[in-house]
Amino acid sequence: MAEGGPVLVIDIGGTKMAAGVAEPGGRLVTWAQVATPAGDADAEGLWRVLESLLVGVLASAKVGDPAGLAGIGCGCGGPMDWPSGLVSPLNIPAWRRFPLRDRLAARFGGGSLMVRVHNDAICMAVGEHWRGAGRGKRSMLGVVVSTGVGGGLILGGRLIDGASGNAGHIGHVVVEPEDGPLCGCGARGCLEAIARGPALAAWAQRQGWRPGQADVTARDLAADAALGHPVGRAALRRAGRALGIAIASATNLCDLEVVAVGGGLSQAGALLFDSLQESLRAHTGLEFARRVQVVPAALGQHAGLIGAAALVVAGDRYWTGAG
Repeated sequence: MAEGGPVLVIDIGGTKMAAGVAEPGGRLVTWAQVATPAGDADAEGLWRVLESLLVGVLASAKVGDPAGLAGIGCGCGGPMDWPSGLVSPLNIPAWRRFPLRDRLAARFGGGSLMVRVHNDAICMAVGEHWRGAGRGKRSMLGVVVSTGVGGGLILGGRLIDGASGNAGHIGHVVVEPEDGPLCGCGARGCLEAIARGPALAAWAQRQGWRPGQADVTARDLAADAALGHPVGRAALRRAGRALGIAIASATNLCDLEVVAVGGGLSQAGALLFDSLQESLRAHTGLEFARRVQVVPAALGQHAGLIGAAALVVAGDRYWTGAG
């Protein structure tokens, strides 16, 4: 491990795997991404795809020997056993209690390199607090709306992990307790069950948007909504309303200054954020809660990678686990 050296950074989600090499200040020297294998991919097949991606970015950054790295920071979809890095992402069914941290350490660390694995949404929140929309703030929530919905919580200028490393997991705040859809976690009416991209596209299809068409995505839905498709616009309003309710609950509980919203669906812009803000105002009556600012993630799609770097180089604020 080379103190002051670059960091190998990783962001693993249900749609894509991204990786890069970051300078100690957070600037990405290089990065690349591939689609997360789906269908019948097994655990080792997924690992081989990730391994190839990491070898490629190290070569692109001209890092010939991983011993020259300051460490490896990784965000992965949850849930997981933290800080041991046994991952079981809801949206990557081939990995169940997969020893991601140990595999990264064995392949690239030689047993001596610092390897830190946390939830991907937490890495996004950390990135936004360290170098993005929450910089200089003491309390913020980062929210990722993509294949899943997750979050990370900063209070007192530090990451809050909770008892098992899952604090801030806003995707499983219940926003429709009575008739809400069943969530992959087993509960009903969770934010994730409504606002995650695949669920939103499926809902829109049931309402008559591109009926019977396979492989449609939330990106397609947002594009049609931007062109004025009524079901597309209704779907984004539905997601925004659910996000507003969940963010209001978090703000009332935690006295937040900023909420940074990232992930693919956040790129829908006003079509999502207008209904989010309307719902937020309807569910925040107290003066302190009405001060919260909800903004798009300033670091865009790189927030998770930059947050993964912070786990290593700014661990005094963002890492409380062993190692």
